[in-house]
Amino acid sequence: MPPLKAFMDDTTIIICSKEDETRRMLTRLDNLMSWCKMEFKPKKSRSLSIRRGKVNEATTFTVAEQQIPTVSQEPVKSLGRWYDSSMKDTRRGAETLELASESLLAINKCGLQGKFKIWCLQFMLIPKLLWPL
Repeated sequence: MPPLKAFMDDTTIIICSKEDETRRMLTRLDNLMSWCKMEFKPKKSRSLSIRRGKVNEATTFTVAEQQIPTVSQEPVKSLGRWYDSSMKDTRRGAETLELASESLLAINKCGLQGKFKIWCLQFMLIPKLLWPL
């Protein structure tokens, strides 16, 4: 029987511990992955270290002898929302307002009858606007 390939996607590990314990846990996970004949892709991963309520830029982690980029270096998208080192959500309101304006204009210009425009609003635009909130 030929070897099978398995993929594991969107795994999130949240640890409330010291850096040494986190490194030890990542080493253990790496050993388990190699035992399963799987591997992590550190360049597709992100790390975020928070110390005393502030992002700690100096802390880096490695997996498979490669450094995991921090959220400061490369923002990450999870469940449709972008996360960066600022950890602020103030831009989300402006982005939602801009998306709503553009989408309402597109629905208005589309040439459909009024009841179909309402359908587009109710079943397409409103869920799209509510998802990232």
